[in-house]
Amino acid sequence: MKKNGVPLNPGATSPRPSPPLRGGAGEGVACLQFGRFIMKNLFARIRPVKLTVAALSLGWVFLPYPASARPQTITPGEIWPDNRGQHVQAHGGGILKHGKTYYWFGEDRSQGLSRSNRYVACYSSTDLAHWTFRNQVVKISDPENLGRGWVLERPKVYYNAPTKKFVLYAHIDDRRYKFASVAVFTGDKIDGDYQYIKSFRPLNHESRDIGQFIDDDGTAYLIFEDRPFGFRIAKLSKDYLGIEKEMCLIPQHMEGGALVHYGGLYYVIGSALTGWSPNPNKYATATKLEGPWSEFKDIAPPEAHTYGSQSTMMLKVAGTKATTVIFMGDIWKPWTQWDSRYLWMPAEIGGGKLHLPEPKAWELDVKTGEVAIKKSE
Repeated sequence: MKKNGVPLNPGATSPRPSPPLRGGAGEGVACLQFGRFIMKNLFARIRPVKLTVAALSLGWVFLPYPASARPQTITPGEIWPDNRGQHVQAHGGGILKHGKTYYWFGEDRSQGLSRSNRYVACYSSTDLAHWTFRNQVVKISDPENLGRGWVLERPKVYYNAPTKKFVLYAHIDDRRYKFASVAVFTGDKIDGDYQYIKSFRPLNHESRDIGQFIDDDGTAYLIFEDRPFGFRIAKLSKDYLGIEKEMCLIPQHMEGGALVHYGGLYYVIGSALTGWSPNPNKYATATKLEGPWSEFKDIAPPEAHTYGSQSTMMLKVAGTKATTVIFMGDIWKPWTQWDSRYLWMPAEIGGGKLHLPEPKAWELDVKTGEVAIKKSE
């Protein structure tokens, strides 16, 4: 998505937590103890059950699970507070699962940051709902001397096991989007300080919006928008610092590329070139990355314009009972970029079809892979 580069950003605030309840004395304590006795005996034989939704190939299947599983709620489009109570700053980002922990990297557009620098923030979570701020892993000032309004956006991080390095790719550009290259950083720790290595044009082609894809066999790929031709999927080199080969060119002029492998098919998503304005994102499928790819179709009703969002990644959560694919999108606010929101929803996917349902609060159990869409009040 075309941006004019400069982070404007002030961190958004979240409501204060409710004050803790205080215990009483005397009769108050006696009443409390009596109440606990009644609750314990009255409900001792009742086993709470919820309904969860698993994204399977032919739609949604409702499955019971005990409330003790404690799935976590995600609410699309709302302020998403981190452990500090500040709105998560991970715009245009991507997620890397390392061990049992998910790490979310994205553009930090917090208010009050230096206008000459660019920042990438890192957050961690074990449930994909509650996020802990770890570090500004990138804090850098114009490494290619691109001038005022230079751009660093859509960061994506890979882990290279042979070198034991974390490799961060991002789109780097001048304010007129003529440099059109990728920037490469490396780090020794996933949430440590990343060092700038170089910039280059992958396969000697223009590169603007980038996407990240790691296949089920662990092979890492870069998706990049090549404005004159469409967008490309390329396999990274053994050390992830360059490109080994091109897998395909998809001759559609799209950005915000995202890719997932599900049920024996590859699904690719992209959005039209409409700048900050949302548009109907579309998807296509193929049995192999080299194609051929199907015609592109809408992922949601076209008049909804992807519910005001733009794709950045499709995250597959493979649990013990179900595999869920999460559509990750950005709801951009160009004049208050620090307040840009996130639209995460489980996609209805399978059999060559992909549909993004209307955003509603939903619950996720990362262990089982099951989700439950909450009913509108």
